[in-house]
Amino acid sequence: MTAIDQAQTIREGEDIDAAGLTAWCREHAPTLVPASGDMIIRQFPGGASNLTYLLKVDDREYVLRRPPFGSQVKSAHDMGREYGVLSRLDGVYDYGPTPIVHCTDEDVIGAEFYVMERLRGVILRRDLPEDVSLSPAAATRMCEQLLDVQAALHTTDVDAAGMADFGKPEGYIERQITGWNKRYRNARTDDVPDCEALMQWLEARIPDVTRRAIIHNDYKLDNVVFDESLNDIIGVLDWEMATLGDPVMDFACSMAYWVQADDPQPMLDIRMGPTHLPGMLTRDEMLARYRDKTGHAIEDWPFYQVFGLFRLAVILQQIYKRYVEGKTADKRFASFGHAVNVLHDQCERVIDAA
Repeated sequence: MTAIDQAQTIREGEDIDAAGLTAWCREHAPTLVPASGDMIIRQFPGGASNLTYLLKVDDREYVLRRPPFGSQVKSAHDMGREYGVLSRLDGVYDYGPTPIVHCTDEDVIGAEFYVMERLRGVILRRDLPEDVSLSPAAATRMCEQLLDVQAALHTTDVDAAGMADFGKPEGYIERQITGWNKRYRNARTDDVPDCEALMQWLEARIPDVTRRAIIHNDYKLDNVVFDESLNDIIGVLDWEMATLGDPVMDFACSMAYWVQADDPQPMLDIRMGPTHLPGMLTRDEMLARYRDKTGHAIEDWPFYQVFGLFRLAVILQQIYKRYVEGKTADKRFASFGHAVNVLHDQCERVIDAA
């Protein structure tokens, strides 16, 4: 069995109009679908935000991205922005997939979308693929490379990439704190904590610092593609939230997903990647390497760590509320409310230790 990420049957309720998409491509991007070619569409299983589909035309493969069904948070699913980020990074940053075409006409498949090249490789999700093993030395190398590819983005020349207008670094941290606090209050359901004390703790500790870098905003193991041997990262996916902002905030958001072997069992239960395996670096070791690669001092790491954990809780809560309200039938989201409770408890442990 190959470890390369495979597309599967499209989930119920998430179908794409193949005839409409084929007709649009033949008119606006004829190189994608020649007049004599047929399009086969399948869906990649991962991701809880934007949806990702495999388009196969004869022996060629592409990837289509579109917003999730039922989402009301338009700014988090801006296909034009994601396409624009990839277009600007092309030739400047080695790990962005090449974008091909962008469609703003929602009548074609029911939403705005874009198409990009397919990167054939391995995506690591909760557990290693079947029949794949990872030695402690290989796990350490994987962590180092994951960190280094993110640091490379954070040290990419903003102006050379043409992204000076993609965000406002001044006041970024404060906007993030107040914005995510508001989103949580708007998305809260009765079975999760109110988090008021946690939100007040964050607001009282906003640092007076401005850093300017290109940030991914959802950089984690299942958003990078490794080659089949798991030796090298060949690409970074899911750029929908990329912007200019504070790179330390971005790193902290990545570390929110980093569940290590000595974490409490509830955290291990909700882990989203195999970051607990022997040889995987700890969060402290990842932090030390990040400081070394970027030169950022990071005075108040607990503040950033709590922000990353809380932001992840808000993202899960927004998705969970859609599930509770029946706006999505994806059963993967039924347990997200429990995960929000676990992340809240982890935030409190970090605050108590600080």
